[in-house]
Amino acid sequence: MKKIDPTIETSWKVALSEEFQSDSFSVLKDFLISEKKKYKIYPTGSDIFSAFNHTPFGNVKVVVLGQDPYHGTGQANGLCFSVNDGIRKPPSLQNIFKELNTDLGIPIPESGNLEKWAKQGILLLNATLTVRAAQAGSHQNKGWELFTDSIIRKLSAEKENLVFILWGNYARAKKSMIDTEKHFIVESPHPSPFSAHSGFFGSRPFSKTNDYLVQVGKGPIDWSL
Repeated sequence: MKKIDPTIETSWKVALSEEFQSDSFSVLKDFLISEKKKYKIYPTGSDIFSAFNHTPFGNVKVVVLGQDPYHGTGQANGLCFSVNDGIRKPPSLQNIFKELNTDLGIPIPESGNLEKWAKQGILLLNATLTVRAAQAGSHQNKGWELFTDSIIRKLSAEKENLVFILWGNYARAKKSMIDTEKHFIVESPHPSPFSAHSGFFGSRPFSKTNDYLVQVGKGPIDWSL
């Protein structure tokens, strides 16, 4: 089996070395090579592991679980729910910022780029790290979920007092992988316009996260952007 040497932050490369050498990851890599020959793929190759590059393993305090990268032009930057500077904020992100404003009184940011959150220890992890342009969900069930599920389990097993933010049924289904004796779960309906009014608005995820982090001596997140 060929050796896989991904471009990813060193602590994650070490933590995930077995995953990168697994048969399932080799199959996934072959799939991605094939896809790139036929389709435009988001995010760009250098951004696929952005969540890890911005948030080293030892720095993780909070995990936000998303599902798919955005599939529109210029949107996906490797951080779930985030878009690059100058890109119009998608509806779910707009609702996240509305709840941020309601919860903590923070003005709604002009940019949808969440890198500042990532650099403070928030792992902004999509379950699937790539997607075909204009085809939502096109890279689901190709191997990414095996990889990202292993990350959730590793974080749960090897770290203590993390906050896992689970928005929507897809993310909440990952709860069984998390040791709730060691970690704090913040969960609600998804911020999508289809579900935000059924419990996301008013759920106060940002203050709940900071209250817990302060309680366990980790220090709060500065959620302003």
